[in-house]
Amino acid sequence: MRCERPGCDGTIDDGYCDTCGLAPLLRPGTAASSPSARTGPLSTRSAGSGRTTGSRTASRRRFGGGLVDVAPIVQADPATAIMANAEIAEDKRYCAKCKNPVGRSRGDRPGRPSGFCPACGEPFNFTPKLVKGDLIGGQYEVVGALAHGGLGWIYLAVDRNVSDRWVVLKGLLNSDDEDALAAAVAERRFLAQVEHPNIVKIYNFVEHDGAGYIVMEFVGGKSLKTILKDRMTANGGRIDPLPVDQALAYMLEIMPAFGYLHDRGLIFCDFKPDNVIQSGDQMRLIDLGAVVRVDDLDADIYGTPGYQAPEMAAEGPSIASDLFTIGRTLAVLTTDFRGYQSTFSDSLPARTEFDVYERFESFYRLLLRATRKEAAARFVDAAEMTEQMLGVLRQVLATDGTPRPAPSRLFTGELRTDLKSDIPRWQDLPTPLIDLTDEAAAFLASVTVTDPAEVLTLLRTAPAQTFEVRLRELRARIDQGQFDEAARTLRAIDNADWRVAWYDGLLALATGRYDDARQRFDAVYSALPGELAPQLALGLCLELAGAHQAAAGYYDVVSRTDPAYTTAAAGLARCRLHAGDRSGAVEAYNRVPGTSSAYRSSQVGAIRALVQGATDHDSLSAAAALLDRLEIEAAQLAALRAELLEEALRGIGGRDTIPATVLGATRVGQVRERDVRFALESAYREMAQAAHGPEKIRLVDLANASRPRTRT
Repeated sequence: MRCERPGCDGTIDDGYCDTCGLAPLLRPGTAASSPSARTGPLSTRSAGSGRTTGSRTASRRRFGGGLVDVAPIVQADPATAIMANAEIAEDKRYCAKCKNPVGRSRGDRPGRPSGFCPACGEPFNFTPKLVKGDLIGGQYEVVGALAHGGLGWIYLAVDRNVSDRWVVLKGLLNSDDEDALAAAVAERRFLAQVEHPNIVKIYNFVEHDGAGYIVMEFVGGKSLKTILKDRMTANGGRIDPLPVDQALAYMLEIMPAFGYLHDRGLIFCDFKPDNVIQSGDQMRLIDLGAVVRVDDLDADIYGTPGYQAPEMAAEGPSIASDLFTIGRTLAVLTTDFRGYQSTFSDSLPARTEFDVYERFESFYRLLLRATRKEAAARFVDAAEMTEQMLGVLRQVLATDGTPRPAPSRLFTGELRTDLKSDIPRWQDLPTPLIDLTDEAAAFLASVTVTDPAEVLTLLRTAPAQTFEVRLRELRARIDQGQFDEAARTLRAIDNADWRVAWYDGLLALATGRYDDARQRFDAVYSALPGELAPQLALGLCLELAGAHQAAAGYYDVVSRTDPAYTTAAAGLARCRLHAGDRSGAVEAYNRVPGTSSAYRSSQVGAIRALVQGATDHDSLSAAAALLDRLEIEAAQLAALRAELLEEALRGIGGRDTIPATVLGATRVGQVRERDVRFALESAYREMAQAAHGPEKIRLVDLANASRPRTRT
């Protein structure tokens, strides 16, 4: 089966694409859990590479759903990764039993790499047990030590039985450490079955001189921790966080691996920048030593302060605790996050602390939801978090002026796009899509009438009064103006789903309670930071409340990210006009695509923004140029031209001439007041031809009054 995701030519193998790592796209009507619903609280417990002798280059590929171009990491000769001096720094030496410092210097005497813990008497030994040339399990020849991890030394070796391929041996910290030994044995039992393109492959488990070793695939490249260190070095020793788009792209590449593990009841537990590597043009999860089964209540839990979820010690690992580590990793990658292992060990600094949070509010809200202290308040699963991360990434990337929109899986499009009204309307907002897993989903799809009274009549025949039926009833009552009945329906719905807050906000908008509406939509935005509809709703609330500058911020993000949200462009233009920014208003109207049904309306808006209150002839000339290209009814075109020429007359003042371009883009030279008056007379007479009765008489009178005086 071929992968149907845009830009991917991979093949679906074992439920996941062998190129992008994602699950196959669901076809319409596929029975699966809907992404539109948050169904309930989270549970609180819930191929070998051949050996190479030189470097090789990797093909270039775009990360983050094909949105971000990330340079591949050249895979060097694995032998160059060997530690020249295999020692553990003294400040990293701790007793495996009581966690107190061991092996530390005293005065001029260096710390001993082996000995006994002075606090509890537990023996320790930080010296590598294996040396170059050791043959482990009669098959794996040790080349040297690569690193020291939480469960002990990690070695590079050559598999003499399988094409001399490079492998990694992960040893235990101490053969007397029963917990570490048990963790390694557990890893062997179930991780050898893990098969995913973004996860390191476990090959084997062997013993040597009383110690156990995991044999796994060698993954060349750089960890995100190393990438951060390289950036700091290049920045003169000062921390240089990753750009938000690049960090999101990295995480999006690894999210399918988490979904794969979670689908199989496995929790990674110890995710951090150290444990994900960019290898060529692919991201890989490494170091599976902390992975546990979600239902293993007796497993030892490993984690890292600053990344580990606060409930882990009391409640154990869960999907939510894994998503917490992803959120924390994103925060560390994108900011100079000092105190993340102390002061802010389970929280984030205020948004005002970092420019990147100020610039990208949706990104900050994404981190907030992923790292909420209450596990049930985080994302439901990796798929939901991935969807929101993609949405946030699109918002971030749109700041370069190039939209990269995608249809929402949670909301419809706007319900009106003609832009003829100068007043924001709550009726035009998108509406949440139906949860296809709802018992009455098929019935609701058959309800195609739009009159609220007819909708309410049909809903009485629903096969069951499900959550979706109640929501549809709620919307119909709001549309019909039955606000008291809508409020009663709302109170009767016992569900924490974000859509309840959405309709609560809609009811507040309809009844003029703009601050209440803002609070409800703000809650939806926090739950769905990658969605544009909540931000559009917030912009509308703020504009109606008179907070035009704040409203403009949300309208700007929405219209910049997806120009199909034409009411956002119109809202931005209104807010900019309120601030006296006519050129900014024109820029906002020009965001509406030429293929949109609202394009003509947007161009009319741009012309009026240029004309009304114009203080220079350049604005009038620009408006005239737009008029020449605008294809609308003759009478409407004449009316716009009359508005322009009236402003031109006011702008002439005591001047003899003005640029001829105010009469049309093809005109050259200068024109006098009489030329403008003749053009204005012509516009009024053209309008009069399409009018009737008193309006026709009024327009003829205006034409006569505009006509310049002549000698005849």
